[in-house]
Amino acid sequence: MTKKKPFVLRLRPEMMEAIEKWAADDFRSINGQIEWVLSESLKKAGRLKKTQEKEGNSRKD
Repeated sequence: MTKKKPFVLRLRPEMMEAIEKWAADDFRSINGQIEWVLSESLKKAGRLKKTQEKEGNSRKD
């Protein structure tokens, strides 16, 4: 498994509430939801290497 790098993320309360609800609707943790959203955006923009895309698709949080 790839080692993950922790960092602090500051969000407006209303944004955090929306992410919490979305994560619950998708049966993911908040962290998993944020990671999924970022991964999807990076794929759409063509910013991920093919090996990184495969690692991200291996499981749904």
